[in-house]
Amino acid sequence: MKTKSSIVPAQNYSVYIGENVFTEITHFFQKPTSQSERKIFILVDENSLKHCLPKLIEEVFFLEKAEIIEIESGEENKNIEICTQIWRTLSELGADRKSLLINLGGGVISDMGGFIASTFKRGIDFINIPTTLLSQVDASVGGKTGIDLDHLKNEIGLFSSPRAVYIYPPFLKTVNKKQLFSGFAEMLKHALVADKTYWEELKNIDVNTISELEKNIFTSVKIKNEIVLKDPSETGIRKALNFGHTIGHALESYALESDGKPLLHGEAVAIGMICEAFISYKKKFLSAAELQEITETILTNFEVVKLNYFDTNRLMELMKHDKKNDTGIINFTLLNGIGNVSINQSCNAEMIIKSLHYYTEETNMLSAQSS
Repeated sequence: MKTKSSIVPAQNYSVYIGENVFTEITHFFQKPTSQSERKIFILVDENSLKHCLPKLIEEVFFLEKAEIIEIESGEENKNIEICTQIWRTLSELGADRKSLLINLGGGVISDMGGFIASTFKRGIDFINIPTTLLSQVDASVGGKTGIDLDHLKNEIGLFSSPRAVYIYPPFLKTVNKKQLFSGFAEMLKHALVADKTYWEELKNIDVNTISELEKNIFTSVKIKNEIVLKDPSETGIRKALNFGHTIGHALESYALESDGKPLLHGEAVAIGMICEAFISYKKKFLSAAELQEITETILTNFEVVKLNYFDTNRLMELMKHDKKNDTGIINFTLLNGIGNVSINQSCNAEMIIKSLHYYTEETNMLSAQSS
């Protein structure tokens, strides 16, 4: 028997979580304001098209005649050229200001779909139905939309809220282990910046068990939305959610633009959290024991990504593009103990480089122990 969906109130919309969300989606389309023969479009990639769209249409008959727009998956496709193609498609298919775009997919679909909807004809409605763990606990909620510019993460974007977000945890059965752990990195971040008890809980869960993840998805969404409600436009405490992202985004951009292997967002953030926890320790915000606990927890949960070589100068250049920066100073969110943060912190280039070397040394040590 399907349990009733959990509801998390966001800024001006609600997030529905559970196996009964299709009933909630049907209720959305039954409202008079959602009718009047509006055109409905569903943005998918090849994965959500194959594994998730059939279930959605089967459960919500209002979507049987929706137009499907497919893009290729991957961060490398989150750019203005793909947006232009989709805007053109919407226009050719007769989309107007009463149209609705449903973003069915992972973080790229949520970020870019929201941006496309919010700018097409000065804004049409959109809803998010996230299908990966990363998009369920992070990208689909919070009212941020964006695309990359020359591999710079989310350099172009705006704050814009969906009409609603519907999270169906069984969709996680369609993603691989690597994608699950990419989303788990954001859940660990939520715990580290806001809830020590949640951190202790996450250290002991089986990420591969979807039923075990569902209540934690609710907790992560609740933490994120509580922070966002206090600071919707990220002028203060919302910067707490950027822990691990100053270095993480730089590494993700660096991997995208180099000939090396691209990093998933969560993989880059996991590295960034270790590095920025190290900086927190060096600034005497975090104890040595807490640093070790964070390092070991992350490294034992993630497939180790080795930074055999990195261009220090290029990484520093990429960090200077971070949106939290002020007057050219690289800005960090650091941990003030597990479960607390200090925003608007800076450090010199030498300390940043030391943090990357700390990560490299720890991964080398782990590899030596396992060989």
